[in-house]
Amino acid sequence: MITADFHVHSDFSADGKARMEDMITQAIKSGLKTICFTDHMDYDYPEMYGFKFEFDPEDYFKTLEYLKEKYKSQIEILFGVELGLQPQVTDSMTKLINAYPFDFIIGSIHVVDHMDPFYPHYWEKISEKEGIYKCFKAIKESCEMYQGFHVCGHIDYIIRYAPSSKVNYTEYSYSDYADIIDEILKTLLKHQKGIELNTSGYKYGLGHPHPKTEILKRYKELGGEIITIGSDAHKPEHLCYDFDRAEALLKELGYKYYTVFKEGKPVMVKL
Repeated sequence: MITADFHVHSDFSADGKARMEDMITQAIKSGLKTICFTDHMDYDYPEMYGFKFEFDPEDYFKTLEYLKEKYKSQIEILFGVELGLQPQVTDSMTKLINAYPFDFIIGSIHVVDHMDPFYPHYWEKISEKEGIYKCFKAIKESCEMYQGFHVCGHIDYIIRYAPSSKVNYTEYSYSDYADIIDEILKTLLKHQKGIELNTSGYKYGLGHPHPKTEILKRYKELGGEIITIGSDAHKPEHLCYDFDRAEALLKELGYKYYTVFKEGKPVMVKL
């Protein structure tokens, strides 16, 4: 049974819908033993969208420390962050992770060539396949350039925002991107980084987590073992979303363990 959710947002994220304490009390009700907050820190997020995906780290840690102590007899609370990887913000990310004792760090791509694929204008001058490939390429290049994270987040999340998915979430062909996905996975393994199984894909009706089954299988074939489980919850009711389904999938693929991080160190937990 998976009892640790390692991708959780609160209202410290611009798109978070609940206070940390609300997320914690729901986690306890849901039977989680560990919750790791990974609020967004996307330096240089494009101003045109009207959001600022940055939090005050001092306030963040102060709040977490208070809640960690308050609920210490009921649940383990860990310090995490989801870094938005972009080449021009490497120094800012390095400064942050060197200044604070994060237990766990996710590295994710939310912005490609100064555009967020969530918005239609990213797709205006390129085909859907080109737009998806461009995002995968950005992930590969970012992971090659910067290693200040523990796992790469929701590798294929861009499929949620492809034009065809706006109408009806459709299955994308793994084979169309197998070469660049292999490059991503091999780059991560070269630098001893892991991936996450992000169950928000189930929540969005994709029929698979992020990344999809073929990528999880390929990661294991290449020798990958570090895999964290996260709901990517932005509101309490989405905590540990479809974790039973995720566990069954991992077992089907031959995984024996999932991973949690404490003080930046991976700990393997038997499924």
